[in-house]
Amino acid sequence: MAINEMVANRLAGSTVDFFGQHPRLKYMFFGGKGGVGKTVMAGAAALWLAQQGKKTLLASTNPVHSLSSLLDQNVFGRAQPVTGVDKLFAHEIDTSETIKKSKEEISEKIRWFLKFADIPTKADEFVETATMNPAFEESAMFENMINIMFADEYEAYVFDTAPTANARRLLGMSKVYNLWVNKMLESRKEAQAMRLSLSFRKKEEKDPLLDYLVSFQGRMAQAKTLLTDGERTAFFFVTLPEALPIAVIKRFIGWFDDFGIPVGGVIVNGLIDTSGLSPETSPFVLNRVEMQRGYMEQIYSSFRDVRALVPLFETEVRGVAMLERVAAALFAEAGPAAPGVA
Repeated sequence: MAINEMVANRLAGSTVDFFGQHPRLKYMFFGGKGGVGKTVMAGAAALWLAQQGKKTLLASTNPVHSLSSLLDQNVFGRAQPVTGVDKLFAHEIDTSETIKKSKEEISEKIRWFLKFADIPTKADEFVETATMNPAFEESAMFENMINIMFADEYEAYVFDTAPTANARRLLGMSKVYNLWVNKMLESRKEAQAMRLSLSFRKKEEKDPLLDYLVSFQGRMAQAKTLLTDGERTAFFFVTLPEALPIAVIKRFIGWFDDFGIPVGGVIVNGLIDTSGLSPETSPFVLNRVEMQRGYMEQIYSSFRDVRALVPLFETEVRGVAMLERVAAALFAEAGPAAPGVA
């Protein structure tokens, strides 16, 4: 299973090297095109961190969860200890519950606004309009994610994210929210000043919505600080040695840099072991190996931080025992313990 020496020499530094160079790393995100093995890599990383003695939470922000299937136990709705692994907890976030709570909070805030502005209308229509926004689900999930981070109950957090386009919007919301809140605060203060100038009472009343916006602004500033701290946060892209997953990373990796979200590197999954090839090997397998060889050249020329090469296993990765095998490849000390593409 040893990787070809030439391939190993082209790695920017292994995953374990990166973690060693970032001892304060606390928030890790794994993303990429759908079907590349994001959940598996996130699970392997969380398992490894727990085995290093860190109390670790493995959480899924993907609306289509698969952690329970990966771990062979139900972790939906709340953080639960992973059977057989000390200090490892897993949590599939209940999106429906998150959305329900967010709708209740928005309804309350809209009623605040209407009452404060003396607008004689029902809030229901405003609430429905606000919550029908296509990005509402992601906004609710972002709130849930940062609540988990702010609670600070674990020494390490590993997030299995949605496919990259969704992860991009999710993690970028701290910046988007910040711009939105600043505009809202300006408008709110102008409206408050106008109300006072037109009021006969000239008495400044408490504005609960303004208080909320100020508080929310602080939360977003804290979230942005965490998500852009290169010593504590890293986003890892997972790819297969295939055209479409590589194209997805090429498209989005610059965006993560632009938003200030630190990129930890690229992990290549699903490499075929070439050590057992022979003249009797089927043409299908030989063709796949040749295809992977070409795409590995493209990966090395396109991305500066290739951290690990993980093999295509003989069976699906499910359960702790298989995750340990993946972790061994993902965190190999002397270069990744994956088959070469000589």
